[in-house]
Amino acid sequence: MSNIEWDEKTFSRFAYLGDPRINGSLAVYTLTKANMEDNKYESTIVIENLKTGSRRFVDNASMPRISPNGRKLAFMRSNEEKKASEIWVADLQTLSAKRVLTAKNIRSIQWNDDSRRLLVVGFKRRDDDDFVFEDDIPAWFDGMGFLDGEKTTFWVLDTESEEIIEEFEKPRFSSGIWHGDAIAVNIPHREDSKPALFKFWDILLWNEGEEKKLFERVSFEAVDSDGKSLLLHGKKEKRFMSEHDWLYIWDGGLKSVYEGPLSAGQARLDGGKAYFTLADAGRVNLYLWDGEVKPITVGDHWVMGFDAHEGKVAALIDTATRLRELYIYDGKLKQLTDYNGPIFSKLKTFEPRHFRFKRGDLEIDGWYLKPELKEEEKAPVIVFAHGGPKGMYGHYFKYEMQLMASKGYYVAFVNPRGSDGYTEDFALRVLERTGLEDFQDIMNGIKEFFKLEPQADRERVGITGISYGGFMTNWALTQSDLFKAGISENGISYWLTSHAFSDVGLWYDVEVIGPNPLENENYRKLSPLFYAKNVKVPLLLIHSLEDYRCPLDQSLMFYHVLKDLGKEAYIAIFKKGPHGHSMRGSPRHRSKRYKLFIEFFERKLKEYKEGFDAEKILKSGGTDFTFPFLAFLRLLQVLPPPF
Repeated sequence: MSNIEWDEKTFSRFAYLGDPRINGSLAVYTLTKANMEDNKYESTIVIENLKTGSRRFVDNASMPRISPNGRKLAFMRSNEEKKASEIWVADLQTLSAKRVLTAKNIRSIQWNDDSRRLLVVGFKRRDDDDFVFEDDIPAWFDGMGFLDGEKTTFWVLDTESEEIIEEFEKPRFSSGIWHGDAIAVNIPHREDSKPALFKFWDILLWNEGEEKKLFERVSFEAVDSDGKSLLLHGKKEKRFMSEHDWLYIWDGGLKSVYEGPLSAGQARLDGGKAYFTLADAGRVNLYLWDGEVKPITVGDHWVMGFDAHEGKVAALIDTATRLRELYIYDGKLKQLTDYNGPIFSKLKTFEPRHFRFKRGDLEIDGWYLKPELKEEEKAPVIVFAHGGPKGMYGHYFKYEMQLMASKGYYVAFVNPRGSDGYTEDFALRVLERTGLEDFQDIMNGIKEFFKLEPQADRERVGITGISYGGFMTNWALTQSDLFKAGISENGISYWLTSHAFSDVGLWYDVEVIGPNPLENENYRKLSPLFYAKNVKVPLLLIHSLEDYRCPLDQSLMFYHVLKDLGKEAYIAIFKKGPHGHSMRGSPRHRSKRYKLFIEFFERKLKEYKEGFDAEKILKSGGTDFTFPFLAFLRLLQVLPPPF
């Protein structure tokens, strides 16, 4: 194989590992590949025998769950013809399997300690063919669509008789796990007639129709159980969702295990010991609590998922230059898989160079990738702004960064105040001040970067970001003349409509921008839309029609206003895909997005050309995105009119 070039399709060569599980000498995970020809992802469950080194495979399967006795494997398959999900159970010796349940909407499955019963959590909606009806908020949710009176369903499935032996419903967004023979259920807390908006939870034990309330109005959830104790992730009471999560164990009494920046949902309880991941200044490492906290992994990487059983851990670990592979910890950490090694051996990758700078009383982390350059050669720069604001950049594989460094760009990025992985004070400083000091942190980071790299061309600097990073891109082009082009993806331009339109706007925007949205001047003061006249450079807006987190109105409004002002602006509207469509869109969708990304910056930061003709750039029959004005007319057929 000759050397491979980075381009818009390189991502399809990689293998993507997910959902690791371990039990005794068996480790299982999903292996996903992009099928460009059929425009879909194909997932296989891989069963690793840690003793013999042998592998077995289950095609067209996901969500692998090993039974506690180590003899069975439950997994899920999609039935496209029936538009439903199927749960299967296989014998791990023979891999002969049977279908035990077909249901329309399944979110999770978990074995009981008896290795016979499965807890299946799903949901039901009204599902009228002609309309949706709602009396709760939000009316829709990203990746889930219109909720249409959704209720969470809990089924106890006997895998021997293939019968549902218990069934009950709880409010939307509820979740549950086995706790012995009972089920610990997390239910969004409601006060009076106010809607439940993700900050507080009630936790109860459900056992054959009997309910016992364990906690009321707490900011933590039950995430794991060993049958004796519950592992709780969150906080007793949060004032802000941006506060750090803590870890607790409940065994009749509540005790704190760790207080700090825990990674969301990544915690396991195994034999009274707690395993958890911590965000730390651009890293995510794995820790063990057995009365005291001990590190399991320490390094410049991200633990992207893990499972623990009887002292063994299966973990997926990402670095800045390598996609995640499976590692096993049994007193010592060792790499088990190397799916992507042969591909990466043919690709030039770029290791981030770290720097720190002081701003006021804060230390800020920054990194940059340096392209291959001839002596004295100048290169353009692309600044990346992360999402959140409580997101985090650092030592994980970011495709677009490697892609653009390979094309001859410096890539610079920082963790401004508001980022995860630092003190709670650091995270909260952005609240009600978004776009102010955090933006200046980014600008100061760019200044520090220029001091370190004299070959970086100050006259050719672009900026890009997704979600909150899209907001920051919009904001940057209205507040600074440094940037010569921008690509804003799924970003915010007007906080008031975001508050009213987004699935999480009723609590997220009130926290980040401020209370009383109809009266608070921040909703105008901190919105890029009202500074559109300041934009002097080309902007490409990329958005998904099915994004309910930062809905399409945000980019479409900004685009319309910019064009009305005579600015150079373009918008690409992908017809499918949720807020995370940059990673979760179909293979062709992602390829076209990467192509747009490359060509826009090539044209604006290297070729200095006016205009941007997507049809000529893509040259592919049948696209899954469109450009205005046609896009806007089609939206009128999809979205309800404003009256």
